Amino acid sequence: MRTYLTLLFTFICISGFAQQSGGIVGKLTDKELNNDPLAFANVIIKGTTQGTTSDFDGLFEIENVEPGTYTLVISFLGYETLEIPNVVVEAGKVAQINAGLGASSVGLDEVVVTTSARQDSEVALLLSQKKALVIQEAISAEALTLKGIDDAAAAVAQISGISKQQGSSNVYVRGLGDRYQNTTMNGLALPSNDVNKKNINLDLFSSSIIENVSVGKAYNSTFFGDFAAGNVNVDSKEYTGDGYFEIVLGSGINTNASGEDFVRSEGPSNFGFYNRYDNDPFAIILSHGVDPQDAWNPINLSAAVEGGYSFNFNNDESRLSFFGAASFNNGYEIWEGPARDFTNVLKVDFPNVREFAYKTNTTALGNIVYRINSENKVKYSSLFINSSTDAVGFYGVNGLGTNRDAIITTDEGFFIQNVQFNQDMIFVNQLTGQHVFDEKWDVDWGIGFNKVFSDEPDRKRLSLENYQFALDADADTNPVFYTNIPFDNQRFFQSIEDDELNSFIHLGYQVSDNVKLNFGYNGRRKERRFNSIRYGYEIQDRDATPITDVNNFNSIFDVNNINIPAGSGLWDLLVLNPINNDIGNRNRPGLPENTYKGNLNVNGVYAAAELQVGEKWSFVPGLRVETYDQDIVYDVINIRPDDPGARSVYENIFLPSLNIKYALNENSNLRFAASKTASFPEFKEVAPFVYEAVTIRYGGNPDLLGGLDGTGATYSDIYNYDIKYEWFLERGEIISLAAFAKTIKDPVNRVVAADATGTQRYFRTGEQADIFGVELEVRKNLYTDADDNAVVSVGLNAAYTNTDQDLRDIPAGEENTFGTTFDRTSDELEGASPFIINADLNYSPVFGTYKPRATVAFSYFSDRIFSLGAGSLGNIVEKAVPTLNFVWQNSFGEHFEANLSAKNILDPDISFVREGTGIGDIVIREYNLGVNVGLTLKYKF
Repeated sequence: MRTYLTLLFTFICISGFAQQSGGIVGKLTDKELNNDPLAFANVIIKGTTQGTTSDFDGLFEIENVEPGTYTLVISFLGYETLEIPNVVVEAGKVAQINAGLGASSVGLDEVVVTTSARQDSEVALLLSQKKALVIQEAISAEALTLKGIDDAAAAVAQISGISKQQGSSNVYVRGLGDRYQNTTMNGLALPSNDVNKKNINLDLFSSSIIENVSVGKAYNSTFFGDFAAGNVNVDSKEYTGDGYFEIVLGSGINTNASGEDFVRSEGPSNFGFYNRYDNDPFAIILSHGVDPQDAWNPINLSAAVEGGYSFNFNNDESRLSFFGAASFNNGYEIWEGPARDFTNVLKVDFPNVREFAYKTNTTALGNIVYRINSENKVKYSSLFINSSTDAVGFYGVNGLGTNRDAIITTDEGFFIQNVQFNQDMIFVNQLTGQHVFDEKWDVDWGIGFNKVFSDEPDRKRLSLENYQFALDADADTNPVFYTNIPFDNQRFFQSIEDDELNSFIHLGYQVSDNVKLNFGYNGRRKERRFNSIRYGYEIQDRDATPITDVNNFNSIFDVNNINIPAGSGLWDLLVLNPINNDIGNRNRPGLPENTYKGNLNVNGVYAAAELQVGEKWSFVPGLRVETYDQDIVYDVINIRPDDPGARSVYENIFLPSLNIKYALNENSNLRFAASKTASFPEFKEVAPFVYEAVTIRYGGNPDLLGGLDGTGATYSDIYNYDIKYEWFLERGEIISLAAFAKTIKDPVNRVVAADATGTQRYFRTGEQADIFGVELEVRKNLYTDADDNAVVSVGLNAAYTNTDQDLRDIPAGEENTFGTTFDRTSDELEGASPFIINADLNYSPVFGTYKPRATVAFSYFSDRIFSLGAGSLGNIVEKAVPTLNFVWQNSFGEHFEANLSAKNILDPDISFVREGTGIGDIVIREYNLGVNVGLTLKYKF
């Protein structure tokens, strides 16, 4: 079935962006003044009226140049005129010209001409950012290569106010967490590869498939209304040149895992695929054991191929281009440290946990671009991602684990073995196009279909008491199973399936040189289907079933030991939801114990104007009208008996926006933006299913959709204000300073309940949250070569964010399904980090055909609230993490490259602390990730 669906979805839907023309960009220098920038020089395409003048930094750009071969004429009063022949302009690319002028002009052998895609050229992106009427920031493929950045997550961390959490897929924009962001590819919505998150893991996008990554932190009406911190857009790579093929092989080690005897789940393949989905969970349990299996030697491996080809026809007016890339990588980590379950008391304490984590990622991207002519182009993109995490955890390996509900002893010997595999498969198919009519109208459109399979198949969790006896040399003393309830020893299966259709159309009409009108529509329809089922092992007589070998549980849970007929076996298999109550729930297959189905429909239309007033001012007013329709139907355990089992909301939302730009001079701008946006709940936040990890429980809250009586808030209104100063220096250099403020009405926070379960749920915890902050960004070339290429460069961005929200008690009753209380009236916003710093130092010399590039990158985020504490208990706080990475790329000629990297050099502790417990702050989870050292070899044919 999945094979059929995969093929079907790959060919049903399609998408892409189009660029009809090319451009010429570059920098001019004054040979008479020590190669200082040459401002106000004339740059003309010979035989045409197309041209421009260089700015204060010597930078220039000629836009909308039809593909072809031209002669460029550069002139300046008092200097000899320079003609540069054979400048080739390709569709969707920029020809980059760096040249110097003097009294006796420059020789052509001193002119540097290069060609790159418009959106992967750092100069072109900065020029675009300078001229843009709205606030935008982006990092190009050229910059990714220069800085040794190998994925989109590390790329966005180069942009001011954004941090990447080490060892996690989490990206924080302006200190705000996952629920306040959106992620798109080529302008179309992307699904999440983790159903516990709103956004896709940006680590999955390798730099080889990226043309550029942009972040919109100021709202404009083309974005969906669900916007708070920002929108991250990944433009997938296009290829328009001659054919090429590239292969990359890599290997490395993790310092924690190297040399260890590694184990992983039985069932999944080494490449991150589980092959038993077509089998009933009951049959899997009876035919497959619970013990983990030996893994490959813990050596990280990676491999990738990519290639492209394009050809022209119809007298070179049309072009068909192909690009494809595929990659696989894995990684081994061992996490060691304490884990604790602190609800209203310290319930379970594991002073030492040893967890073996094996991760894989398989990515494939294919693009087909058809440029019909200079005014029309369409693009089809297909993306497949399979990511998996295989974690085998041993909780309490030193025999000192405790459980206040233990039966034998509460002081020692409590132990849990948790063997868990998670797999996420994503299929993204997009078809987009761009068209120009009569030089007045432009039309962009796109349609995309996303399919997600997110599964946790066959999690095996076994709980023991007296585990310390497994560590002694006495064969007469052994651990026994913990049997408070049958589900203390269990098999768990969970499946989630998402379908999403999204589309957009944008129409622009150029009224005059100073006025352009924009209209459009974008929408999305998303459906999620969820189910989970548990089977519990009910041990018949645990005292008569001692565990003589903790490495061989299969000998006990072999199907031959099932208690059929009654009294003849060691255990019964129980399920909560039997197929037929008349035949009971023992030793028979069952039905899912938790299900829900969620639907989200968002449709928005917008209108905006681009108004140029004089030479300095520009205004972009806009209005978006959006309909928001969300419903969820659920059947879960542990819910109030009077709960209706469904919620549904429908809202019409009006979202105005205004962007203002004032050009202080040729190379600096002052910008202002104000807007009203919204924040909608995610399915994970509203579905009341409770997921039980080893030391933590979390679930959703349907009250976010209006409460039990339907009178509460169904979404959050957000008011956004931005002001920014940006100064464009030399090529690839910028200094910017920004301030921002936000007000969030009816904010949503994750809250740790102060009851016996300690379940974390989502609540609208108050009437308002106020946010303000400042951002600084500096990109500077410290030393450049004769061609003005950066040899030594630095980058720094830093942000400070202050958040404050009021808190109110939420009583469970007629208005609310769940309740919570607080002993304080205000706190910081959950997920917000006050301080973020990113810095990098790059060294890129040239020694003949040897072109090394060395990059040191540092990032830091300060303490932030992971979950708000309720009652008299304090918050769960994620402690600050500094990260240091080093990448050394070595290019030998045009074909061969060898790269060395060291990631997470500081190897800091990843720590979560529960504050205000009455007995001091308690570390509830802590571990480090180890240092990853790797070598990759690349060859281009």
